[in-house]
Amino acid sequence: MSAAFSSLPSLSLPTRAAAVPPAVRNGAWRIEFGDAMTLRATSASILRVRQGRIWVTCDATATWGSEDLVLAPGESLRVAAGQRLVLEPWDGYGATCSWDVATPSDAS
Repeated sequence: MSAAFSSLPSLSLPTRAAAVPPAVRNGAWRIEFGDAMTLRATSASILRVRQGRIWVTCDATATWGSEDLVLAPGESLRVAAGQRLVLEPWDGYGATCSWDVATPSDAS
């Protein structure tokens, strides 16, 4: 796990005994339908969708108002240090995501 991910106090991972999909075993977590999760980046980070679709609400900034996005598998979102996001699955299938420290190659 990256430093940005492990220091997020608002992140709680499910502890279900069900079979764990491969994407979850490889450093990602699953959000079940009906659940929501709030994350705050401690450093510039990348949110990546591995399975399913997620609805992301980004907090307002001095430049932009609050923004809602829907990300599909393979899509990612660059998250600035200190930025807060609320995530929830877009549909009844849930979603799997990962959270990594941004690298220079992640610049948009």
